[in-house]
Formats: sequence, structure tokens, C-alpha cells
Amino acid sequence: MSDKMDRTHARNPLSLQLKVDDFIPASADEKQSLVIMRESVGFWKDGFRRFRRNKIAMASLAIVMLIVVMCFIVPAFYPYKYEQQMKGSERLGPFGHSKTELARIQAGGKVFPHILGTDQNGRDYAIRVMVGGRVSMTVGIVASLLILMIGSLYGAVAGYLGGTVDMIMMRVVDIIYTVPDVLIIILLAQTLKYPLRSLGELPGFGWIQKLGPNMVSMFIVFALLYWVGMARIIRSQIMVLKQNEYVTAAKALGAGGRRIIGKHLITNCIGTLIVTTTLQIPSSIFTESFLSFLGLGVQAPMPSLGSLASAALNGFQTFPEKLFAPAFLIFIIILSFNLLGDGLRDAFDPKLKS
Repeated sequence: MSDKMDRTHARNPLSLQLKVDDFIPASADEKQSLVIMRESVGFWKDGFRRFRRNKIAMASLAIVMLIVVMCFIVPAFYPYKYEQQMKGSERLGPFGHSKTELARIQAGGKVFPHILGTDQNGRDYAIRVMVGGRVSMTVGIVASLLILMIGSLYGAVAGYLGGTVDMIMMRVVDIIYTVPDVLIIILLAQTLKYPLRSLGELPGFGWIQKLGPNMVSMFIVFALLYWVGMARIIRSQIMVLKQNEYVTAAKALGAGGRRIIGKHLITNCIGTLIVTTTLQIPSSIFTESFLSFLGLGVQAPMPSLGSLASAALNGFQTFPEKLFAPAFLIFIIILSFNLLGDGLRDAFDPKLKS
């Protein structure tokens, strides 16, 4: 009877009678064969996974980390200090020794070689290049963070509010674009020279004396003038994103403007923020090096890559490595950060995901 019912069910596809075999639990292999979705991952985990697949970006990150170790960690263990002057060791070539050091070596002592020689004041040039790279990278990172915070907030508010508020805020941006930054740095350095010196004598403000009024003025100018490019980029992104449905849904649920900007709009600009900030770091480093080259940077004896390159011009024909070393380090830093920024953009920009 059962065989007859099965044959009837097979002959009549329109039959409503159910087969018991269709309700047998699936085996483990059958369940695994039906799994077609990949592992669920978050935004950051997926972004770092994509970033690790980019060989050029990973190589750039390795170079940046190597430069950070060389500029921030190695000077703590280096046998010479950047301000240390050694009498009789003026203008030595790479791996050179002074007469005093040679006599010490002949007597059985050990003297660490001057890898890049010494400058005109008898200071080891390798440690000065490393400390100069540390100063330049610190300026670039701090300035980029200032630009990121001020520019992203200003541009997000202008793009979200729109209308008259946006017009007034962007006219302020246009006015700031016309201000000559080098002139402002010179004026601020001269205006703030004596107040900053007085402030540097107070406990806890000794770093002002080390940097000097020129460098402090440079930070102020970065905070006042250089954020306008970031603000324009973020404003254009916000004006497009605020038309999406999730922003309308957030407004319908009662979310305020602060929450919408911080939670929904800025978050979706993360790719633009990352690449713009990483590209701003080498731009800030180049600006600091250029101003230091003109004598508007850090205060002596603290070096920067720009001031080292400027001082090396006098003896370029005799000691060309004194100019090539800081110039090559500037080149490597800028190139590495540019490639790193491109890799981060490809990894974290949601629009570029396949």
C-alpha cells in the first residue's frame, strides 16, 4: 500500500500529499554545504584585513615604523647627544675620527664612529639627522591632528546646516585662503617672542624654550590657517551624505544634529578623513622643513631637517652627504606617508569595497 502511494505521488506532481522522507533532519555535511556566507566581521576588522593585502601599503607602513624607531628610540641609546660639541672634531667625514679619538683608539680604547661625520661645530651629524627627523615628524603629526579636528568639525557643521550658515562659514574660509602664512608666522614670532620667553621660564613650560617662538608660532598658524582645505573636503562629503535615507530616519527618530554629525555623517567620511590626514602629515613636514630652511623653524641648537639642509649648503662641494642625508630622509618620509594614505583609503573607504 505504501509503495502504491509513493508511485501515485511520483506520477502526480500536483498531489498535496507530503512525503515523510522530506522531513528527515539534515546531516552535518549537508548543513555545511549550505553555508555560503562568509564570516561576519566589523568595519575595522574588515578594513585592516583589506589593508594587510596591500603590499605597497604594508611596505610603506614598515618604512614609517623604521623611521619612527630611528628618530624616537635610537637617540636614547646613541653614544652622542645632538647638542654635544667635541673639540677637534669639526667637519669630519663619514666614519671619521679626530686626532684625539685616534690617539684613544691607538691606546686600546673604543670610540664609536661618526657615521655621517660631524658638522662645523664638532657635533655628530647622524644624531642630529635623527633628532631633526623626530622634530619634523612631531610637527607633522601634531599639525595634522589639529587640522583634522578643526577642519572636520567646521566643514561638517557648514555642510549639515547649509543655507545662510554655510554661506557665511565658507566665506570665512575664502578669506583665510588669502592670508599669507609665511608673513603671519614672521609676525607672530616677533609679537610672541617675549611673552613666550616669559612663559617658558615657568615650571612645566620648558618645552617652549627648547622649541623657540618660531616653532610655537608655526603651530598657531597651522591651527589658524591650514584647516581650510580639510573643511572644504568634509563639507562637500557631508552635503552629499545628508541626503541619504539613514539621515532622514535618524531625524524621524528624534536624533539631534550633534548625534547625526558625529554618529552617521563623520563616520561615513572615515575614508576621506584618513587619507586626507595621512596626506597632510607629509605636507606639514614639508612646510616645517621649508620654513626651517629659511630660518623660521626650531631654535638652535635643536635641529630639524630643513635647518640641517640649510646649514649644509655652505660646504656642499666638500661634504655633499651633509645635504643628501636630511634631504633623503624628507623624501622617504613624504613618499611613505603618501603611499600609506592611499592604502588606508583603499581599505577603509566603503565606496571602494567590492
